[in-house]
Amino acid sequence: MAKVCKINHVAIAVPDIDGALGFWRDGLGLEVHHVEEVPSQKAVVAFIPVGESEVELVKPTADDTGTAKFLAERGPGMHHLCLEVDDIDAMLVELKAKGVRLINETALELPGRKMAFIHPKAAGGVLVELYQLT
Repeated sequence: MAKVCKINHVAIAVPDIDGALGFWRDGLGLEVHHVEEVPSQKAVVAFIPVGESEVELVKPTADDTGTAKFLAERGPGMHHLCLEVDDIDAMLVELKAKGVRLINETALELPGRKMAFIHPKAAGGVLVELYQLT
């Protein structure tokens, strides 16, 4: 049986990373590990380590993304919670067998990781990302 290992990150949708860093970096004193463009997600992401997890500030680079739609409808705020799992493929099979509504029934493979999303309607309104380091 697959298991959840830890909270990998909390993603916060922002229209402006530099503006958001005024709170996370300058206000709270957290250090930015790095900022990178993530073409597969059409976003620029600032990675801010907090203990064994991260806060990720996510700025969409295209208007046709889920993050851009989230910002347009709700404004900046928590976009999703990411749970690191030991076996994402098994976890997706188990969740589907339990009738959990999934956005991705198979994991998306990216360099060094696999990821998939659970529909917010299955998780009390929270978009949940599953993540496995490979």
